[in-house]
Amino acid sequence: MQTVQRVTKETDINVTLDVKGTGKAEIHTGVGFFDHMLEAFSKHALIDLNLTCKGDTHIDFHHSVEDVGIVLGQALRAEIYPIEQVERYGNAVVVMDEAAVECALDLSNRAYLVYDVNMEGKVGEFDVELAEEFFRALVSNAGLSVHLVAKRGKNKHHLLEATFKAFAVALRRALAKNERAGIPSTKGVL
Repeated sequence: MQTVQRVTKETDINVTLDVKGTGKAEIHTGVGFFDHMLEAFSKHALIDLNLTCKGDTHIDFHHSVEDVGIVLGQALRAEIYPIEQVERYGNAVVVMDEAAVECALDLSNRAYLVYDVNMEGKVGEFDVELAEEFFRALVSNAGLSVHLVAKRGKNKHHLLEATFKAFAVALRRALAKNERAGIPSTKGVL
């Protein structure tokens, strides 16, 4: 279990997570749709997540969403590395009605993001472009290589929820125990 706190002039964030959890979530960011996405992530990754964010949402949601990605990424990195006896690679395609989003990821300890979930506008008050900012911050701070690709879909809510869920399932699969794997790298370290 990892706890990370980050305080800036824009946000005050506390995260506690357990990657060996059952998917219990207690999330309060002040951004309703984002809370919903993080709860879906927790549930489908089977990661217990307690997260609070007090941010400058009177300006907009950007700082809160990006900074949550930073802190969540830091907590994940502390929980994941160094890795051994796990699958390392994970992938998933999640379908929500007409939408399908694919995630492939590597617990590589090297950050790289491919984000091909192109859309514009809002879901409620949430600017859909903030999802990419969240994933970029998370991936950079967690040391993950992640490819998120929308295969089809029109409904923005469905596309974004499928994105968060696909990431969750792929991460859960990458973290799955494999006692034969040892350190899953020809380098001998990740």
